[in-house]
Amino acid sequence: MRYLPLNEADRQGMLQKIGVADIDALFAAIPAARRFDGLLELPLAASEMAVERQLGSMAARNLTAGAAPFFLGAGAYRHHVPASVDHLIQRSEFLTSYTPYQPEISQGTLQVLFEFQTQVAELTGMDVANASMYDGSTACGEAMLMAHRLTRRNKAVLSGGLHPQYADVAETLAHMAGDEVVRLAPDPLGVEDFSAAIDSSTSCVIVQSPDFFGNPRDLSAIAEVAHKRGALLIAVFTEVVSLGALRSPGEMGADIVVGEGQSIGNALSFGGPYVGLFATRLKNVRQMPGRVAGETVDAEGRRGFVLTLSTREQHIRREKATSNICTNSGLCALAFSIHMTLLGGAGLQRLARVNHANAVDLAGRFSAIPGVEVLNAHFFNEFTIRTPRPAAELVEALARRGIIGGLPVSRLLPGAGLDDLLVVASTEVNTAEDRAGYAEGLRGCV
Repeated sequence: MRYLPLNEADRQGMLQKIGVADIDALFAAIPAARRFDGLLELPLAASEMAVERQLGSMAARNLTAGAAPFFLGAGAYRHHVPASVDHLIQRSEFLTSYTPYQPEISQGTLQVLFEFQTQVAELTGMDVANASMYDGSTACGEAMLMAHRLTRRNKAVLSGGLHPQYADVAETLAHMAGDEVVRLAPDPLGVEDFSAAIDSSTSCVIVQSPDFFGNPRDLSAIAEVAHKRGALLIAVFTEVVSLGALRSPGEMGADIVVGEGQSIGNALSFGGPYVGLFATRLKNVRQMPGRVAGETVDAEGRRGFVLTLSTREQHIRREKATSNICTNSGLCALAFSIHMTLLGGAGLQRLARVNHANAVDLAGRFSAIPGVEVLNAHFFNEFTIRTPRPAAELVEALARRGIIGGLPVSRLLPGAGLDDLLVVASTEVNTAEDRAGYAEGLRGCV
C-alpha cells in the first residue's frame, strides 16, 4: 500500500521530511496528563466477526436512554421529538443539500437558515443570529474569541456554574491563542461575586443560566458590573427549552448569547451531532463567526435569500476570518427549526411549564427521603441533590434497579470535593410512575 507507513523506515522518513525527532513531538501541544501512556488493553489483532461479537457483548451491558426511566441531563436532554421532524429532514432536497454557495439554486436551503436565525434571535432576545455552530461548547469558545476582537482585550472570566466541558473548550482555545482565562470555583448554589475578577484587561464574563447545577441566574447585575469595566457579558444555556419559561438573556443585558439547541428537534444520539446557537447585538454582527443568511429582492423585485455574511476562512483570507469552523450543523438546525415551528411560541411555553412541573414534583419526592438534600432554591427542569454516599456509586446502584439517575458532579469535576452531588433532570418524557419509581429506588439506595 503506497500511502500507508507500514514499517519503521517509512515512519522515520516521514518524520525526517517534516523535521521532527519522533512521533511524540507531533503531540507536544497536548498536555502530558491528557495523553494515554502505553497501549490500550485490547487485542493487537482480531477478525471482523470477533470484533463485532465482542463490541456487541460490551454494548449489551449499557442501560440505554430509551430502555429505562431517564433523569440524566447536564447538557444533553431527552425530549420528545415529533415523528414529523424526522420525516421532513429526510426529504431528499434537505438531506442531500450542503452549503448554499449558489443562491439562485439554493433558495429553499437559504430560507430555512433565515427562518432558523429568526427563531434563535427571538428566543434569545437578541438582534441577529448566525446559521448555527457545531454545538454549544464550541459556540461558547467562539463567543469568547469574538469578545476579544470586539474589546481588544484577551482575558475571559468564567463562572463557576459554567458547564465544565464548555469551560474546557474555552480554556483550550485560550491556551492555543496565548489568551488568559480566569475560571472561578464550582458554585453549586449559584451565588458568585465577579467584581474582584473583572479588571481593565477583561474582555468578557461568561455565565450560564440555568447553570450546570440547575440554578437560573439573574444576569442583569452581572451585565452591569461587566459593562462598567468595559467587558462584555456572554450568556450561555445548555437547555434551550428553559427559554420558554425564563426571561431571555437579551432582556437581562447580555451582549452575546450562545447555547445548545439539541433539546428541540434533535435526539440524544450518543452525544451528537448537535447544533450550536449563536446570537448577538446588531452592532457586533461583523465580528460574529459563522454565516448569516439574509432576505433581499431580486432584479424583478421578488423576495429572495442570500448569504449576507460568510466571513469564514474558506471564503476569505484565514487571518481575517472570524472563525476557522468551516461548516455548520445544517441538518440539525433544520430539525430544530421544524420542531420549533410545530411548537410555536405558546407550545414552547406549555412544554417549558410541563418540564418545570415534572422537576418540582421529583424534587418534592426527594425532599422526603432522609439524608437527601435538594440544594437549589429555584430551578427549571434540572437540579442538584446532596446524597449521603458518593453520587457515582449511587448512579451505579440505581442503574442496577433499571433507573438512569443523573450525572455525578465528580464525573466532570473530579477532585473538586463534590463527590456527594448528583445533577438530576426531569423533562416531559418522565411520567409520574417514573418519578415515583426513582424516589423509591433512591430511598432504597441511600
